[in-house]
Amino acid sequence: MRLAYTSKTPGRTQHLNYFSLGEHNFLVDLPGYGYAKVPPDVQQHWEALLNEYLQTREALCGLVVIMDSRHPLTPLDEQMLEWFSVTGKPVHILLTKSDKLSRQQATKTLREVTAYLNEHYPFCTVQLFSSLKKQGTEEAEAVIASWLAEAEDTEA
Repeated sequence: MRLAYTSKTPGRTQHLNYFSLGEHNFLVDLPGYGYAKVPPDVQQHWEALLNEYLQTREALCGLVVIMDSRHPLTPLDEQMLEWFSVTGKPVHILLTKSDKLSRQQATKTLREVTAYLNEHYPFCTVQLFSSLKKQGTEEAEAVIASWLAEAEDTEA
């Protein structure tokens, strides 16, 4: 079963899309504005929307940032981290398309990104991920499940 459809063209997600995880929990897919070929006014609208949403949405228990492992920590990636950092909530980074790197290069990228995050964004965790090879799905699911369980404990 497919939860969502993906496109090879960046920027197809142009709205906030909510996917129910049950028990009043949702996964929210945000616009992937980083590589989208859209007019500047549309990109500015997305940036304003994301900035406000990430900083003011109390119900968020964490943020998953998807970065291309071949080009991690772009200025836009860092902007997302900055916007969300004011909440004090955790961030988990998926370094996607890791299957397109050699094992040695993927390990080097993970080590470099981890070191950078530890210095600048210590509330972040990071992992390699490949949707094509289904690498990293269990780890990502475990991180999100722990956030949801912690949020549930806080509410109780």
